[in-house]
Amino acid sequence: MIRLITTLCLIHQHPQILLGMKKRRFGAGRWNGYGGKVMEGESIEKSLFREIKEEAGIDIIEPEKVGFLEFIFTNTGEIIEAHLFRVNKFSGELVETEEMKPKWFHVDEIPFKDMWPDDIHWMPLFLKGKKFKGKFSFGEGDAILEKELEIVENI
Repeated sequence: MIRLITTLCLIHQHPQILLGMKKRRFGAGRWNGYGGKVMEGESIEKSLFREIKEEAGIDIIEPEKVGFLEFIFTNTGEIIEAHLFRVNKFSGELVETEEMKPKWFHVDEIPFKDMWPDDIHWMPLFLKGKKFKGKFSFGEGDAILEKELEIVENI
C-alpha cells in the first residue's frame, strides 16, 4: 500500500464557502477544498500554507485543524491521509491558477454532485463547527464501499 499524507483546507466565511475546481491531475473536474501532498521533510502546517499560496495565490490566517480523514482506494492500493483545516481569514488576492479555479458557494448550494462522494457525509459536520475523524474506502468509479465517521473532541 502507498500512503500519502495530505492537507485539505476549506475557507468558510459563513454563509459562503470557497471551493476550487481542480483542473489537472488527481481529482480533476471536481470541486474541492485547497491543499495537497506534504513534501518530505515538510510539516503539515507548512505544507498547508504552501499549497494554498500555490493553488489560490492567498495567505491563510489562523488555520484551525478540524478533521482527519483516511481514504482507501481499493483498486490502486493507495491510502490518502488528509488533515483537514478550516480558515475564516486570508490576505492577498484570490486568483485562478493552473491547478484550481476558485468559486464562492452559498452553504445551501454546495455542488456535491460535482465533488468527491465522501464530501456530502462530512461537510455538514464541518459547517456545524464540529471536529471529526473518518475513513472511506472507494471501489470502482469512486463508489464508497465502506465509511466510518465520528465526532471527536480533539484532533
